[in-house]
Amino acid sequence: MSTLAPALRDSTTMLRRNLLHARRYPSLTLNLLLTPVMLLLLFVYLFGDVMSAGIGGADRSDYIAYLVPGIVMMTIGSTTVGTAVSVSMDMSEGIIARFRTMAIHRGSVLVGHVVGSVLQSVASVVLVGAVGVAIGFRSTDATVLEWLAALGLLVLFATALTWIAVGMGLISPNAEAASNTAMPLVFLPLISSTFVPVDSMPGWFRPVAEYQPFTPAIETLRGLLLGTDIGHNGWLAVAWCVGLAVLGYFWATARFGRDPR
Repeated sequence: MSTLAPALRDSTTMLRRNLLHARRYPSLTLNLLLTPVMLLLLFVYLFGDVMSAGIGGADRSDYIAYLVPGIVMMTIGSTTVGTAVSVSMDMSEGIIARFRTMAIHRGSVLVGHVVGSVLQSVASVVLVGAVGVAIGFRSTDATVLEWLAALGLLVLFATALTWIAVGMGLISPNAEAASNTAMPLVFLPLISSTFVPVDSMPGWFRPVAEYQPFTPAIETLRGLLLGTDIGHNGWLAVAWCVGLAVLGYFWATARFGRDPR
């Protein structure tokens, strides 16, 4: 208990610092948020009718319902790229070395980045969700419990990817390298079930889309919001989130414990 209060205080201070940085320099978050929004609008208004027919829908609204949960998960992946860049900048510009000489809890620096990034991811999801609602997405059959489960899934997924992004930022020598290292977080949703069902993909490509973290998370979110069958995707999504979070945590803390660059 004697160390918990200082750790909580220092973590809160670091969280406030990261939120202030995000507010003062919003261009990075906005640029990363622009990609999923543009893909949402592009696929709905240019390919919506064709894609809807491809998934057995009656009109464009069916494809909107299918697409929005995938774009929401893609938004989380895009937002966490900014975390990798932010962590790399802190490491390369020397502020971490200065923090090491101060009487603060060592883990508070990483906790501030992680909590701040999760809050930004949730805010980005809300904005993308608002765009989805504006163009016709509806989830009228979801219960309050299902909405809460969906929110929990989004927070858990964002936490897992954020810890991975923190590790990527710590191993990158500069912001540009961090952005390139974190590109799989943007690329993986493109080869998941975001845009088309896995069953419609070629047999040789299907395992690539199926056995990755985004597809079970997307299918679980669809099931919660739209009432579709979740099947084994629920526990797969949770397993992926817990596994990535644990891996990212130990990777990031071990790397952070080394001497600064």
